[in-house]
Amino acid sequence: MLIPSALRERGIDRVLAWTIPMTTRFRGITERDGLLLHGPAGWAEFSPFWDYDAAESAAWLRAALADATAARPAPRREEIAVNATIPVVPAVLAHRIATVGGARTAKIKVADPTSSLAEDTDRVEAVRDALGPTGRIRIDANAAWTLDQAKEALPLLDRAAGGLEYAEQPCASIEDLAALRRAVDIPIAADESVRRAEDPLRVARAEAADVLVMKVQPLGGVQRCLDLADQAGLPVVVSSALESSVGLSAGLALAAALPELPYACGMATASLLTGDLVPDALHPRTGTLLVARPEPREELMDRHAASADLAARWEERLAACLDAL
Repeated sequence: MLIPSALRERGIDRVLAWTIPMTTRFRGITERDGLLLHGPAGWAEFSPFWDYDAAESAAWLRAALADATAARPAPRREEIAVNATIPVVPAVLAHRIATVGGARTAKIKVADPTSSLAEDTDRVEAVRDALGPTGRIRIDANAAWTLDQAKEALPLLDRAAGGLEYAEQPCASIEDLAALRRAVDIPIAADESVRRAEDPLRVARAEAADVLVMKVQPLGGVQRCLDLADQAGLPVVVSSALESSVGLSAGLALAAALPELPYACGMATASLLTGDLVPDALHPRTGTLLVARPEPREELMDRHAASADLAARWEERLAACLDAL
């Protein structure tokens, strides 16, 4: 792709558009795509979802520019415990996915329009059976429930799990999260209320969450996440935004640099893609990922190169995001 002058001035010397099919439908998509930017610090990923506008996507671009042009923070740890991610699939498949990679924690997607509460409960029970009594289970509703629905669903899912580690973003509004946190004896984690908020710290000030979920790209980069975590004073779970291993490695850099990391992180998502841009994709072994910055390989970038039409869409999007910076 042609490199806009605004990127060249920031030290970017290559831009590549890529697309990779997914192994299963996830977050409503069947393919993941984005851009790779190369700068003096290495390759970085810019891959906002297509339902994000230019203003919101600009934070993703700031994250990529920082990662491509500046050194990452010094790591405090060399490996990161990760959770298995269980999509909205039948219980028998959820049981199988939970055992891949050796994770001892699983995050289960619930509250999807295609799945009933009974099916969600079956999925949670199957994962508990797969992990055994010592495994940790968390659920993610992606802000889909009303407050009353969350009050009804969470006790049922908590029993099915034999105790939930936490419930991630059960409701959309910070006010409902705060009310729910007071009403149930289950820790509440905030995701969308952090990464899609004009003020990512409001959820902490409102005492609406026990845990903050942080994703590097939507929040503007590794260093900004570290600054927000310090200001919030709450435990952090680092999660992916369904990136390739190039983007995942930035999340690992954040997880490695946090002063404390009490929870497994949601970084084991490379398995949701049918391929990758690096030869050593970031797949967990024995439930952990080594902190690394894998280098993209030319033949893999060629194999997963976006079509001309898709690359043109990314050129337009990149220009809009540059205007929004």
